[in-house]
Amino acid sequence: MEKRYQVFVSSTYVDLKDERQQVLQALMEMDCIPAGMELFPAADEEQWEFIKRVIDDCDYYLLIIGGKYGSLSSEGISYTEMEYDYAVEQGLKIVALLHDDPENLPGTKIEIDPEARENLNQFREKVSTGRLVKFWNRADQLAGLVALSLSKTIKMYPAIGWVRADQGNSTELLIQLNDLRQKNEVLLLENQQLKQQAITDTGDYSSGEEVIQLKGTYKTSYDSRYNQDWEFEVTWNQIISYIGPHLLQHLNDDSVNSQLAKSILKANGKDADFYYRTKVEEEVFQTVKLQLMALGVVEVKSLQTKQGGMALFWILTPKGKKCLIDVRTIKKENT
Repeated sequence: MEKRYQVFVSSTYVDLKDERQQVLQALMEMDCIPAGMELFPAADEEQWEFIKRVIDDCDYYLLIIGGKYGSLSSEGISYTEMEYDYAVEQGLKIVALLHDDPENLPGTKIEIDPEARENLNQFREKVSTGRLVKFWNRADQLAGLVALSLSKTIKMYPAIGWVRADQGNSTELLIQLNDLRQKNEVLLLENQQLKQQAITDTGDYSSGEEVIQLKGTYKTSYDSRYNQDWEFEVTWNQIISYIGPHLLQHLNDDSVNSQLAKSILKANGKDADFYYRTKVEEEVFQTVKLQLMALGVVEVKSLQTKQGGMALFWILTPKGKKCLIDVRTIKKENT
């Protein structure tokens, strides 16, 4: 069956009209279905909910960054960055195209306000961290970059895609269903083996009421230029207590990091619900992840998202659930 992939094109709009046209043309020549903000000229909360549903239906996410940060939502974050964050959260594979010298763009295409410039720089840094990006400096370069980058991404990470109803082949669908059934049986067997292999002797590992020094950063407001540092001692039981309830269902790596940081700040009297970019320092967070895996209380797996991409997800093991119950439930008082 011939598939067509839907691609969400995200960027600021007015300053990148020509660039978006080049990208949209390239996508249509690749038989892809483009979707993006030009379909939704108004920016409000109701539109944002609709945009999220459109992103949910997309197979891939393509981001173009020029010299503008873009219009801000009520939360003080640009809609372009909100779209990017949501796509990451949903596990979509991302193709990022960044202008390699935005400071030398014409004055109408760059941010004049220092705060907006700082927000743009931080956004570029976030997008560039942990993934390969492509750089451009002329609109006519984008079509070639899209063709090369997206073709490679589709080949490496094939997504669900769309098929015309009259092209559906019942035999092929039965084969796919049988393949899914076999994969499900393999996963069930692996799950049983993992339960049997749950670590019971953790004498070599720090655990329970032993402490670890965690540190990280946060911002008290979105438009703040500087990160605030934090550092607190936390026990392993507290860590399980903080993140455990959120791991009863799969939670991705970035969300676990943010949730752990917020819980620690709240426990130490910080109003973390109103902070921005709250996180545990990456190296420290990786140590926590490996320690909890060694203790047998969490599994961390690269799993397929509903959009067909791959992402790291955490989930409690049976041993982890028992630990969570021990540290979070309310016990009867002795009478």
